[in-house]
Amino acid sequence: MKNFFSRTRACRAKVFTAAMMALAVATPAFAWEPTKPVEFVIPAGTGGGADQMGRLLQGIVIKYKLMKEPLIVVNKSGGAGAEGFLAIKEAKGDPHKIVISLSNLFTTPMATGVPFNWKDMTPVAMMALDQFVLWTNAEQPYKNAAEYIAAAKAAGPSKFKMAGTGSKQEDQIITVALEKATGTKFIYVPFKGGGEVAVQLVGGHVQSTVNNPIEAVAQWRAGKLRALCVFDDERMPFKAKVTDTQSWNDIPTCKEAGVPTKYTMLRGIFMPPGVTPEQRAFYVDLLTKIAATPDWKEYMEKGAFNPTFMSGDAFTKWLTEAEATHRTLMSEAGFLASNK
Repeated sequence: MKNFFSRTRACRAKVFTAAMMALAVATPAFAWEPTKPVEFVIPAGTGGGADQMGRLLQGIVIKYKLMKEPLIVVNKSGGAGAEGFLAIKEAKGDPHKIVISLSNLFTTPMATGVPFNWKDMTPVAMMALDQFVLWTNAEQPYKNAAEYIAAAKAAGPSKFKMAGTGSKQEDQIITVALEKATGTKFIYVPFKGGGEVAVQLVGGHVQSTVNNPIEAVAQWRAGKLRALCVFDDERMPFKAKVTDTQSWNDIPTCKEAGVPTKYTMLRGIFMPPGVTPEQRAFYVDLLTKIAATPDWKEYMEKGAFNPTFMSGDAFTKWLTEAEATHRTLMSEAGFLASNK
């Protein structure tokens, strides 16, 4: 019986893949579609969550032949992502450029005063919301978040190092919120990407990180890192074992662990300003097809994402509310450029 269900699942997967490929071939011509290679800007360093997601999107487009022209990934991480966003802002009317956004879409201009706002681009779609997990090295004695926070307090102010991606961005915002909620004080150490952050923790150069799940899953699976809590109101729903003993669902929320701090991050796609509705519609359709593939669904579970897809007015409304929330968080942390 077990073999029967295994064969059935395998057959369904093959049928689905064939259907997707047939759809790509049979889809009628759009009012507009790319006529040259599309530059896919990643406003972050290599190895991190945005870079991994961007390259997966590129791979799915190639695998299912969803575009006639190639999608070329380009990392532009300068200025905490400002380089990438400004490149899109300045490419007014160019439909052959798109960018994947993190919540640095809000934090970078607020922290630096760089002349940029998300309204300077054309929102296309939210692909997912990303979680954050409090990680420690598995060789450290802390079995849960409460033990780790107690040890940080006992060590005294600024004795424990917290690694994160960038300064005055999501990771540091969470670190400050964690400090305020628990009465601790960390030395925040910024790095260019989540991949490097995970390596620093495995090497014992810092005591903890607040990396996204996808950025630390390989080290967690290998038994090098320990997941203490997730910064959300509910546990992640994925119950398949990732390590020998734990699934994403086995990680308690930070609130459960007595650390009342929460934060989720945007993973969305934008175009330059001044593009036409037909050009935007092409990419909405493209991303909708990508989100329907088994590859994307597998990635959502592997990386423990909240697979929320959103476009149109609903996405614009979400962005407006998220900007207000980030302004409050940044102000409370003293990170606004106007605070200086």
